Amino acid sequence: MRAFVITGPGQGVVRDVPPPAARAGEVVVDVDRAGVCGTDLEFFSGEMAYLHSGEASYPMRIGHEWSGVVTAVGSAGDEAWLGRRVTGDTMLGCGHCARCTSGRQHLCADRHEIGVRRGWPGALAAQLPVPVSALHELPPEVDATLGALVEPGANALRAVLAAQLVPGARVLIMGPGTIGLLAASFAAAAGAEVHVLGLSLDFTRSLGFTHAWTADTLPELPFDAVVDCSTASTLPARAIDLVEPGGRVVFIGIAEQPSLADTRRLALKDVTAVGVLSGSGALAQTISAYAAGAVDPRPLVAATVTLDDAVAVLSGRRAPAWGPAPKIHITPAS
Repeated sequence: MRAFVITGPGQGVVRDVPPPAARAGEVVVDVDRAGVCGTDLEFFSGEMAYLHSGEASYPMRIGHEWSGVVTAVGSAGDEAWLGRRVTGDTMLGCGHCARCTSGRQHLCADRHEIGVRRGWPGALAAQLPVPVSALHELPPEVDATLGALVEPGANALRAVLAAQLVPGARVLIMGPGTIGLLAASFAAAAGAEVHVLGLSLDFTRSLGFTHAWTADTLPELPFDAVVDCSTASTLPARAIDLVEPGGRVVFIGIAEQPSLADTRRLALKDVTAVGVLSGSGALAQTISAYAAGAVDPRPLVAATVTLDDAVAVLSGRRAPAWGPAPKIHITPAS
């Protein structure tokens, strides 16, 4: 089958590789759609931290945002999955440690991450092996595009849930990339007054987020919660400054350099700070929100291209016709 392989920093190629065989407890998925995210770009550039910690190495096959159809199963008891449209969790825990058995498999020290960690092949390929325990079925209302947006949507939803918003609460979303705009959408669906802080805001406003500000224009307002979806090392400290005493700050963006935050400010303002890793635990809720039309992230997809376009996409080259939407999808089978 055809698969995209990163062979080194800035180097990638489409290769013919052996197709996966479903082992016991696994299925094989024919991938309909795969999304490209910032993590994938960091693997391609060589900047991703896992490459330097030894948790990932070249050659590697990326892609952890996906949807597809189950075409093979490894255990007779899993045959009911055949033909189902699915997406799945990226985080694959060992299943035995205390974190896994308490429902926190995304924090398992020995976890694999599809297309990310410890060599599990990713979804920029015609087929993908996935444990049955990670699968989520997609209803008819959730098409291939929405299915490949479940994983980033679940990340954003977990961040919004961590903010503990109530209807009418005022929340500031920092960083209007894919995760930030998804977080803004889920916050709006929860009845919050959503404000967005960013650099380029025309696309953000086109989605209906009229309270969109730059650092220079942000008004002095009391924010009940701040969700930092940015990659700016200076913004975590600003988030603590901007949130109301007794409020909540959620950190889901990861900066290239360490972020310095004054914990005295956290304590003296009685602020709760929460970190979010992965969409695990919110995938089913995200699928339900998409199916019900409560959140429709399809405008975030600028273009859908083929596997042969992966190098251009990962190099940051964009066709002018694509416009400013942040997400690129790939159809691996074409």
